[in-house]
Amino acid sequence: MKRIQKIIRMTGVNRFFNSEPVRFGMVTGVFVPTLLTILGVIMYLRLGWVVGSVGLAGAWLIIAIAYTITTTTALSMASIISNIRIGPGGAYSIITRSLGIEIGGSIGVPLYLSLTLSVILYIFGFREGLLLIFPALSPLLIDIFTFCLIFGIVLFSTDIAFRLQYLILAIVIGSLLVIVGSGMSATPVFDISTIPTGTSFWIVFAVFFPAVTGIMAGANMSGELKNPRKSIPIGTFAALCASLFVYLGLSYWLAGAASREMLVDDYTIMFDLALVQWLALAGLLAATFSSGLNSVIGASRVLRAMADHAIMPHSSWFASCNRNGIPRNAILFTAIIAGLALMLRELNSIAPLITMFFLITYATINIVILVEQNLNLISFRPLIQVPRVVPLIGALGALFTMFIINPVFSLVALGMVVLVYYLLMSRHLNPTGLDGDVRSSLFVSIAEWAAKKSITLPRSHGRAWRPNILIPVLSPQDVRGVSEFLHDITFPSGSVSILGITKKEDSDRFSLGLDPLVKEFQREGIYSSWTMVRSPDLAQGVTISLQAMNSAFFGPNCIFLRKPADEVQKNELSRILADESSQRIGFILYASHPRAGLGSRNIIQLWIPENYGTESSWSFGLQFDLSLLIAYKLRMNWDARLELVVSISDPRIKQTMQSSLEKLLVLARIPVNRITITSQRPDEFFAAHTPADLNIFSFTGDLDFSEVTDLVQMSRSTCLFCRDSAEENIFA
Repeated sequence: MKRIQKIIRMTGVNRFFNSEPVRFGMVTGVFVPTLLTILGVIMYLRLGWVVGSVGLAGAWLIIAIAYTITTTTALSMASIISNIRIGPGGAYSIITRSLGIEIGGSIGVPLYLSLTLSVILYIFGFREGLLLIFPALSPLLIDIFTFCLIFGIVLFSTDIAFRLQYLILAIVIGSLLVIVGSGMSATPVFDISTIPTGTSFWIVFAVFFPAVTGIMAGANMSGELKNPRKSIPIGTFAALCASLFVYLGLSYWLAGAASREMLVDDYTIMFDLALVQWLALAGLLAATFSSGLNSVIGASRVLRAMADHAIMPHSSWFASCNRNGIPRNAILFTAIIAGLALMLRELNSIAPLITMFFLITYATINIVILVEQNLNLISFRPLIQVPRVVPLIGALGALFTMFIINPVFSLVALGMVVLVYYLLMSRHLNPTGLDGDVRSSLFVSIAEWAAKKSITLPRSHGRAWRPNILIPVLSPQDVRGVSEFLHDITFPSGSVSILGITKKEDSDRFSLGLDPLVKEFQREGIYSSWTMVRSPDLAQGVTISLQAMNSAFFGPNCIFLRKPADEVQKNELSRILADESSQRIGFILYASHPRAGLGSRNIIQLWIPENYGTESSWSFGLQFDLSLLIAYKLRMNWDARLELVVSISDPRIKQTMQSSLEKLLVLARIPVNRITITSQRPDEFFAAHTPADLNIFSFTGDLDFSEVTDLVQMSRSTCLFCRDSAEENIFA
């Protein structure tokens, strides 16, 4: 009985009945699966062809280049992991926590599919090896049996799957010993050349490189490691070093064990030369079976990690685990996808695409560390520091290898990543459990660089002008009635900043009301923010804010105010307009008609001051630039008619005025549907014409609020009154 219990403990079956999730150490969880994934089918069936094709020196050079790319990627991964608390999903978690959920998902989805389809490729490799021993067996039955065995083991217990790998590792080591134990017939010659017709150095490199794409096998288990920050770097590098030693040594042996012609023509040369052929073949079977196990484990963990962040439909089902932490639903779904692929019976045509997705993942990991290093954020404090050249080599090497292997599949893979990214962006994901990423810091750094750069260049406010509106309010309700209009004068490139002017006792209530307003603008595609100033009145609050924003590079350039309702508000608005700090900012006064509102938004009438309607006045600067720019924005967003109206006192200048305005509009590149030059006063004009939906006027200095009220009543429409800041320029 005691002996049975000991066997159960050794095999790990007892952990299946344990209620605690199993956690793995560095050797079991990282080193062994990574090593076995690298020492796979290419080593057994293609390494001899590589040596025969390009010679020993060429083979070592290919191995060196391949390992340089993977080692730099491993260094980048180690640096990132030493700086973050990595979650489940390995590479997916690394990319998501750095570049955001959308980029992480756009890499994670194809990575998951690649791992899933890789299972079938390893099953096919297992079948080919088994047929060398038992050629009478049915290939389909071998595939189905191997498929069921692999998924059954992983579904039953990950711990058992990993413990089996110790036996598999022993078989692989034994197979290598019986292979090299046969000795060499000649001293290897260090040369580099190409024998097969149509074969080049880079074609041979493309065949070999997939052998070293298994460096993520341990990282994919990040959610089930005892100490991923320590285990992943150490285990991965140990596996890389051990496998590099094997590949270099085995290449040396192959160069001396057979002729170049034999190596090129016979893919099974290793088994033919081995002391014990069945044991050598057992190594191939063990390696492909182990790689299949690791691919299933890795794919299911990536799928579960994406489900945790609600990337997948029915994410709660995919994310569920049993009491041992095994994501059985994710494994079952992976089995369905792999089973359908198994029935296709031929995956060689898409095998390069699988390698592309691995390489895109490696390139992205290196890009992550490059971004983090160049942002110089204080939060980036990795325990493992790497020079900038390391991720640069890794990123460029991965991209270079993609297009060396297959340019067409490289473009297809990149296209699929972009497509998934677009789909995820359209879903506006907001997952829980993420501490944020560096995207905002990246764009802030770009903005800071651009701001510093622009200071050294000649200023051109007119060309860069866009409506960045500041809205001072005493209550959140002050914005409610004009939020749609504010959207129309700022969309798509402007911004809205709400300035809440409040007293201390109602600040909490105020902030609760402002936040939904800002989010409403953001949902409509307008950058929006809010802040509060404690002040006894509106005028003082605006003055203080303008003084504070005076040196801000991206500060507001226009203040939006509503028509005052009483004498107190009139006095405050007059103080704001007269304040010296407000002279360098534009003003928009919105005077709504109580019944007409904005009508059907079909006709906009812009009133041009008579003294600025002639060409001779342009050299002194126009005073209706802001009015014309706002009218142009509304014309586009409303799809409305824009009509210019000028009331002149001398009918003799009508023709001159007409010519001047036509020339002005050509220079300003603003389409106008009609120009009306009239000798009628505004009250006479409004009485004789159908009301427009909006009338826009320009003003300088202070405003006569009685005149504002009269114009609203006479025009029978909502009116807008604009004062330039001299920063606008319709000719820019």
